[in-house]
Amino acid sequence: MRGAGGPGTPGPAGPGGGGVNLLALRSHNAALVLDLLRAAGDEGISRLELAERTGLTPQAVSKITARLREDGLAAEAGRRASTGGKPRTVLRLVPEAGHAVGVHLDRDEVRAVLVDLRGAVVGERRAALDLGAGAEAVLGAVRETVTGVTAAGGGGLSRSGEVRLGGAFGLGAAEPGGAAWPGAAGVDEASRQGAAEGDGSSRQGTARLIGTSRWQSAPLGPALLGVGVALPGPLDHARGVLHRVTGFPEWDGFPLREVLAEGLGVPVVVDKDTNAAALGLAAGGQGGSFAYLHLGTGLGAGLVIGGSLHRGARTGAGEFGHQVIQLDGPPCTCGNRGCVEALCLGAVERGDLREAARVLGAGAANLVGLLDIDVVLLGGRTVAVAPETFTDGVGAVLEAWARRTGQDAVPVRVAAGRGGAVAVGAAELVLGPVFGRGGG
Repeated sequence: MRGAGGPGTPGPAGPGGGGVNLLALRSHNAALVLDLLRAAGDEGISRLELAERTGLTPQAVSKITARLREDGLAAEAGRRASTGGKPRTVLRLVPEAGHAVGVHLDRDEVRAVLVDLRGAVVGERRAALDLGAGAEAVLGAVRETVTGVTAAGGGGLSRSGEVRLGGAFGLGAAEPGGAAWPGAAGVDEASRQGAAEGDGSSRQGTARLIGTSRWQSAPLGPALLGVGVALPGPLDHARGVLHRVTGFPEWDGFPLREVLAEGLGVPVVVDKDTNAAALGLAAGGQGGSFAYLHLGTGLGAGLVIGGSLHRGARTGAGEFGHQVIQLDGPPCTCGNRGCVEALCLGAVERGDLREAARVLGAGAANLVGLLDIDVVLLGGRTVAVAPETFTDGVGAVLEAWARRTGQDAVPVRVAAGRGGAVAVGAAELVLGPVFGRGGG
């Protein structure tokens, strides 16, 4: 998914999205090559094909692939017959050469997945969590879950598996407590000061958390590219600072990315749960414009418009659950009344999933009418309990809306990955920039 924007997005491509033969954009060209190696799978791809598909010269491709092989990111995958001349050597990505961790920090649970360079899940950990238990308890749970999943991931994180991404991309290596990865730098001084001056136990403990030995332990492993963390919004993705998380206002102003990067010793990227899931779906092959609607302990949306993740000017897009559809309706945790989230979760609590699906469909119809998207994807723990009930219920509302407007009905499907879509998408926040796609 190219061009999703945000920190870490590569520079402009050449004509048609291909490579450019400028030394200053060496990292961009390497990312293009790596992305094609990733897409080729075990069958691999030849240097000539890489040159044709990127628009780079064969000489430039040879130099890039030589660096990638030296750094352990690419390897030969045999030879392939050509239409003329000698058989061509094909190259493949080495998926175990690097890993990323994706964390879904929900209101009552933390889930972490370890993925390889192809995005395949090679380890998973889950634990109960209370997001309102305070910063030290929550961050301790994140630390324990992340270290647990990396330990369970096997030898891919040993020093023998070290990869020199700095050599391949011109990026600095991450040091313990450092943040060399694009998008992983600490918040600016104004944000740091604002957090220090605010009220609430989370903000008051920030400096103490960063300074404790617990949060300055050894890094998780040199082959771990970073950790992506996805959680309910609203938040400031660009700076990694939380806003007034719905239902948990005490987190307002907390510099989550900075604290976790200090504590974990690796680069950290933070985004909303729905954005992460949408990014992961796009990276996994979901094309066009779509909305990912996540119904679990809350309700939100991730929006991909024209192939690009839409975060909004203030990274606040996708607060889907807080559109008011019933004036003077039941109170919502956001402070309004009659929000889609309040009505939907109320129906779920009563055990009326058909009514929950109908309400979700009403919100989805508003979204379709505003954005004219291609497909609506559903996910989250509540949807996973009765997927057909929700696809049928939302689909029926969208079909009725289409009949009234004279348009074709927008299809509704359950998103791939289901319960783990957010965590896998959070890992993609880290992997995306490696392959020249928008991510962190």
